[in-house]
Amino acid sequence: MALDYTRIKHWPIPEQVHPFSTRDTLLYALGVGAATTNPVADEDLCFVFEQGLKALPTLPAILGDGPNWMADPATGIDINKVLHGEQFLTLHQPLPTSGTVVGRTRIEEIYDKGADKGAVIYLTRTLHEQSSGTLLATVGYTVFLRGNGGFGGSAQGAPVPHAVPTDRPADLSLDLITRPEQAVLYRLSGDANPLHIDPRLSRQAGFDRPILHGLCSYGIAGRAVLKLLCGNDPARLRRFDLRFATPVFPGETLRTEVWRQGPGRAAFRVKVVERDVVVLNNGLVEYTE
Repeated sequence: MALDYTRIKHWPIPEQVHPFSTRDTLLYALGVGAATTNPVADEDLCFVFEQGLKALPTLPAILGDGPNWMADPATGIDINKVLHGEQFLTLHQPLPTSGTVVGRTRIEEIYDKGADKGAVIYLTRTLHEQSSGTLLATVGYTVFLRGNGGFGGSAQGAPVPHAVPTDRPADLSLDLITRPEQAVLYRLSGDANPLHIDPRLSRQAGFDRPILHGLCSYGIAGRAVLKLLCGNDPARLRRFDLRFATPVFPGETLRTEVWRQGPGRAAFRVKVVERDVVVLNNGLVEYTE
């Protein structure tokens, strides 16, 4: 089904006021696997213990978002053929561990890949601290609309994914496990899509068991990059972008591979160790040395 470009480009997305507590910050950290040993590793303790608590820098990915406006039949979007394509993050200030943020989402552009290839929509959400108005983070993401190409738009000008080096081995790598119940835990941070818990729906979608949330894998990759490049200090991470390639199954091991590309800049990708499959690709990280 073709889209009405003008209608979607200017779709009114209400701003969202989102209070969050230290409990939410703790739960998010647990959901992305920040405590999988007993005792908890010293480097992870600050993300899961109230004393000296710090917020993981990928927390904004779940803040300030509202109801899925694309599911409104009036949009004409085929919601059954929607895929999360990419995720972007720019951090402007260190994140508080609790507070209230205001999320404002806008549609940046819609690119038409053709009737048989679908369309890609780019969105940006700013997160401001409600009390002070301070801009904390800018969250971006793309959604692949497989059933809505061919509306007469252009495919020209779409951002090009960041290239991961293929001519040399990674400079750094880190393996992090996921637990069998990872998706069950992560969904408590707000994404209750039954695809990630109900085996019947998973089979209907073509998977033999529930898959992990893409944003959970994103958060785990963020933890790895934080350890490898930022001395585990969230205040040093400035940018964190990637493309989703293949689903992850809870219980698999994620290997994050990093290539340094100059001061404060690196490329990365994430592979499932057990299947030797790239699941997150075209990663770009910027950080303070």
